[in-house]
Amino acid sequence: MCGIIGYIGTKSAPNIILEGLRRLEYRGYDSAGLCILNNGKFELRKKTGRINDLAALLRQQPVTGTAGIGHTRWATHGPPTDQNAHPHLDQSGKIALVHNGVIENHQQLKERLLAKGHKFVSQTDTEVLAHLIGDYYAELQNCGSPDTRVGATTSTTDGAALTEAVRRALKDVVGTYGIAVVHADHPNVIVGARRGSPLLLGVGRDENFLASDVSAIIAHTRRVVYLNDFEIVTLARDDFQVSTIEAAAVSPQIREVEFAAEEVERGKFPHFMLKEIFEQPRAVENAFRGRISHQEGTARLGGLNLTPAELRAVDRMILIGCGTALHAAMVGEFLMEDLARIPTEIDCASECRYRNAPVEKNTLVFAISQSGETIDSLAAVREFRRKGHKTLGIVNVVGSTIAREVDGGTYMHAGPEIGVAATKTFTSQLTILTLLAVLMGRMRHLAATRGTEILKELEQIPGKMERILQQSAAIAAIAKKYCEANSFLFLARQYNFPIALEGALKLKEISYIHAEGYPAAEMKHGPIALVDPRTPSVFICTKNAVYDKVMANIEEVKARKGPVIAVASEGDEEIRKKADDVIYIPDTIDCLQPLLTVVPLQLLAYHIAILRGCDVDKPRNLAKSVTVE
Repeated sequence: MCGIIGYIGTKSAPNIILEGLRRLEYRGYDSAGLCILNNGKFELRKKTGRINDLAALLRQQPVTGTAGIGHTRWATHGPPTDQNAHPHLDQSGKIALVHNGVIENHQQLKERLLAKGHKFVSQTDTEVLAHLIGDYYAELQNCGSPDTRVGATTSTTDGAALTEAVRRALKDVVGTYGIAVVHADHPNVIVGARRGSPLLLGVGRDENFLASDVSAIIAHTRRVVYLNDFEIVTLARDDFQVSTIEAAAVSPQIREVEFAAEEVERGKFPHFMLKEIFEQPRAVENAFRGRISHQEGTARLGGLNLTPAELRAVDRMILIGCGTALHAAMVGEFLMEDLARIPTEIDCASECRYRNAPVEKNTLVFAISQSGETIDSLAAVREFRRKGHKTLGIVNVVGSTIAREVDGGTYMHAGPEIGVAATKTFTSQLTILTLLAVLMGRMRHLAATRGTEILKELEQIPGKMERILQQSAAIAAIAKKYCEANSFLFLARQYNFPIALEGALKLKEISYIHAEGYPAAEMKHGPIALVDPRTPSVFICTKNAVYDKVMANIEEVKARKGPVIAVASEGDEEIRKKADDVIYIPDTIDCLQPLLTVVPLQLLAYHIAILRGCDVDKPRNLAKSVTVE
């Protein structure tokens, strides 16, 4: 959830690291810091708050150097303070470390080090790891340097001791980590390692990078190496070597990043979230482009790595995810059972990994994750694979851990999503789930004419999204009426019920207003007690099979003087008589309505949050990618 960047080269390391930290700020931002190597000494600067606070400190206390590491923190152990901010030093003060993840046995390790006379200045688990590496480094120095053939660059063999110290320390660690380590006596070396927390190497010309996210370095290089769990990289300016924690050499694969630096800029928009809401028509097009066969009335998803016979043999599906991805999975459940007639279960990844639920032999598991690094989803994938089940992924980040560990899957191709609140990746996930449901349905009972109808209408969705986006100013006016409310209800049925949950989540995430989503018919089973003149109810009441039922629920809220905001189909004049405010969307078939109904709810949440003075791109306590439990 935190952000890491390391640089070694010929340019100004502080400038590159600070720029990278700004691009990583969405990952975690309660404090930030950097350590620059300068003539055999460390220049350490760290500060509680946002990156601007660190930048102000650097203006007051400037640093120079061509190598260093930096970090944005999302607190796990110890509150946000200057002392708890990264980087952390070891006992000697010559080793500096930044860390994403959680060291679960840090207390036992700390007690071992305290018995040796170590003194700690922070409350973090990370400082314990820094001391542990320093302790092993001191032992290696006392007994002579290790073999330099593995884990050290040919141009900086003196870094072998640091690499070996990292390797030995990590063998003692229980937990997750993505780390970058430097030593004052070895200014030409940075060591990185990962287990359960993403870390990649950026390959440049006379410069190399480490980062937890490619967005931090995309302005400098598009050539990257994604580290696997239990791998260690030793980095020099013009060289690098990758090895395992067991000292086995690794032949790394250099990949080309598919997006450009301009895509991680806000452009004309005031916030990334608004930019990404408006990018949804293009994102949906990218998700279905080249994947539709009108002639056969089906979809083509080449990355599934399963034969038609294997797909026909699937008797059950499990869709797993967390947060917004879980809501996409819920829509996927409706799609699979409706269009493909496959019994489908959705499961919260953080819970299913700890259950011992019986899973039938011919069950196909789909993990849905924007980042491809969500720790709970990754752990669930590994558990299902351990038990012999085929696992597939729907992810956005090429080269991510889930993408590499599943048996197959589909990329969203939505482009980088910087705003913490997921928007365009959600509708991309819905698009791919629709394609998957049509594909599986056409292998079973779904008629070609029905498949063609759905796919042709799917191709119309981007244009219909554009028409909704043109209403942004009108939705802002509605937001102004209700932005002082302390609680909202979101209500819908069938395909749109998960969208009610997603609408409530978006409002909670970025405006800090309490919001709950429910099936509209469940309102009478408890939530109606919350209805009063100060609690708006947002109804998704589009023309579909349960339209009259939802209209009756609206009547029940109005009878109790509750204000109603309705998302309705164009041309529905009847609903104007019931609702206080109406947001119209273009009509479409039932199974595609979620792609449209979610857009006004995203805009409503955005405008309410802006009116309340909230930072929509970096909401409090949240981070983009959840890589710790």
